[in-house]
Amino acid sequence: MKDYKKLLLNNKAWAADRLSMDETYFERLAKDQKPEFLWIGCADSRVPAEEITNTQPGDVFVHRNVANMVVHTDMNLLSVLQYGVEVLKVKHIIVCGHYNCGGVKAAMGNDDFGLINKWLRNIKEVYSKHEVELGGIEDEKQKFNRLVELNVHEQVKNLAKTTIIQHAWQNGEYPHLHGWVFDLHTGLIKEVLNIDSPEQIDPIFRYNL
Repeated sequence: MKDYKKLLLNNKAWAADRLSMDETYFERLAKDQKPEFLWIGCADSRVPAEEITNTQPGDVFVHRNVANMVVHTDMNLLSVLQYGVEVLKVKHIIVCGHYNCGGVKAAMGNDDFGLINKWLRNIKEVYSKHEVELGGIEDEKQKFNRLVELNVHEQVKNLAKTTIIQHAWQNGEYPHLHGWVFDLHTGLIKEVLNIDSPEQIDPIFRYNL
């Protein structure tokens, strides 16, 4: 049997299992989505949002890209963000990175990876910004792990710099922004940052709304 056929069979088994527990499951699922969380995660296949948070379909609105980046020119990300905040009214936005991230590792070196160089440059900028701290870490694994954390930290701050988030804060108390890092070796999530108001970002990035 071809590998992709197994996925289709798995889908049938999953659907049948859901119906065996609740005959109305898919009727309710199809009606609407009201997720409380927006997840911005890495595209790495080992870090599925619903799996590692033990949540169900409909609980988490998900966007994933290489190294869980929030880039101010990325219309894909910004479209997801605007929809999540303005239409779905999510209360929490989580940027979740993970240790042993291939994108972060690639950005630490000087190899030419072609097109993805353009994307990895955003992580190199994070490295450059924190070069003094990172340069003081002799152990390469510890340095790698720290850059993963710093990258998450910077991406959460990038969220706070958007007018999408600042408009939402002006109109209410949500969303809260969270920075997490998933450890592939333990299965546990480390919280590295929380932001819930524009006062927590540099004044130059605060808009007069």
